[in-house]
Amino acid sequence: MNSTPRVTTTPPRVMPSKTNVLEKLFPRPKPIIGVIHLAALPGAPRYDGTPVREIYRAAVQDALTLANGGVDGIMIENAGDMPFSRPEDIGYETVACLTAACEAVINAVDTPIGITCVANGALPGMAIAKAVGAKWVRVNQWANAYVANEGLLNGDAARALRYRSNIQAKDVAVLADVHVKFGAHAITADRSIPEQATDAEWFDADALIATGTRTGSPTQPDEVNDVRSGTHLPVIVGSGLSPEQVPSLMAVADGAIVGQWLKHDACWWNPVDPARVDRLMTAMEKVRG
Repeated sequence: MNSTPRVTTTPPRVMPSKTNVLEKLFPRPKPIIGVIHLAALPGAPRYDGTPVREIYRAAVQDALTLANGGVDGIMIENAGDMPFSRPEDIGYETVACLTAACEAVINAVDTPIGITCVANGALPGMAIAKAVGAKWVRVNQWANAYVANEGLLNGDAARALRYRSNIQAKDVAVLADVHVKFGAHAITADRSIPEQATDAEWFDADALIATGTRTGSPTQPDEVNDVRSGTHLPVIVGSGLSPEQVPSLMAVADGAIVGQWLKHDACWWNPVDPARVDRLMTAMEKVRG
C-alpha cells in the first residue's frame, strides 16, 4: 500500500477579465447615482400603514427631481428597514411592493435604475432587478456573506451567486460594498480594506463601493485608494460626497452614490432637494471638464 502522503496545493487566485461596467451602465464618465429611500413597505417590520400609493408617489417625485437635475443613475432602497436585512424580513409583500415601486420609477424616467439590498437578500434583489429591467443591484456584504456568514456553498448569498452566474441574471450588474470604516454594518475586523476588495472581486462583483458610515464619517481619498489597491474593478464612493469633496474624491474614484446629502436639510427621510442636486452636479461638471 502506497503510504506517500497526499499533497494538495491551493491554486493562485486569477482575477476575472471584465470590461468596465460603469461604461456599460452610464453614458458619461464618473457617474453620479442618486438614491431614493422608500418608507418601510408592507411586510417589513417597520411598516407604519402608509398607503403604498403614497410611497410610490413620493418615489416618483424624487426620481423626477434627480433625473431633471442631471444625475446619471438612480438607486432605490427600502430604507424604512435595511432592505432584506434578515431572512425573516424577506416577505412576499415587501418583494411585491418594492417591485411595483421600481416599476413606477422606471416608467417615470429614462435614467438607469438600480436596487439596494444586503447579501442575504441578493437573490430577491436580483430577481426584482431582472423582472423590472433595473441595471444593477448594490449588495452590502456581497463577499463577506460567503466568507464570514454562510460558507461558500450554502445560504442565500451563495444561491444568489448561482442564480446570477448560471441562470438568468448575468445582465444584472453587482456593485459590492467594501466597508472602509469599522462598525459600518460591516464584517471588517479580520479583513483589511484591500483584502475586502479582492474578496468582492473574486466573488463576481462588477464594481466596488468604498463606503464609510451613514453619519459623520465620509469616505476619504486614501480609503478609496486602499480599495483600489486590492482590485482591478472600478471603485465608486459610497458615502459622504458633497460639492466641496467632489474635486478630491473624484480625482481617485470612478463615480459616486449620493443619498443623504441630496435631501432637504441633508436628512435621509426628506425629499430630494433640487437645489442640492444642482450644486452637486455643477461641481461634477467642473471635474468632468
